[in-house]
Amino acid sequence: MQLTIASEADMMALGQRLAQACADGGCTVFLRGELGAGKTTLARGFLRGMGHPGSVRSPTFTLVEPYEINGRQIFHFDLYRLADPEELEYLGVRDYFGGDAICLIEWPERGAGRLPDADLSITLRLANGGRSVELAGQTPSGVRILENLR
Repeated sequence: MQLTIASEADMMALGQRLAQACADGGCTVFLRGELGAGKTTLARGFLRGMGHPGSVRSPTFTLVEPYEINGRQIFHFDLYRLADPEELEYLGVRDYFGGDAICLIEWPERGAGRLPDADLSITLRLANGGRSVELAGQTPSGVRILENLR
């Protein structure tokens, strides 16, 4: 699925729509794109769409920010500052995945070999003053999420 996003507000709205599409169960979402492409904005929209009323901090320095929203566990990872994928083992990364937890992971390539496969992969690119967004379902769950998003 290919989308064009014109503004930050549109990226937030896409995140909210994505949250609604993921509401049925757990999933792992990889967020790829260069600095400033809108990964964190999309994650903020997602968290708002799940019902998070407060501010959303970027987990750039903490690597992961946990949220419990309406009884659901949501983990927002930002692996940009990760020096070695093995550091994820010290975080107990395996404990975050599974069940009905939702994991949003920025810069997943920095955790290569230590992360589960994505259900949904989202790639954001700067394009003509806006953003180009490519969404790809990687598992049956990811394909279902895309169908719910349409």
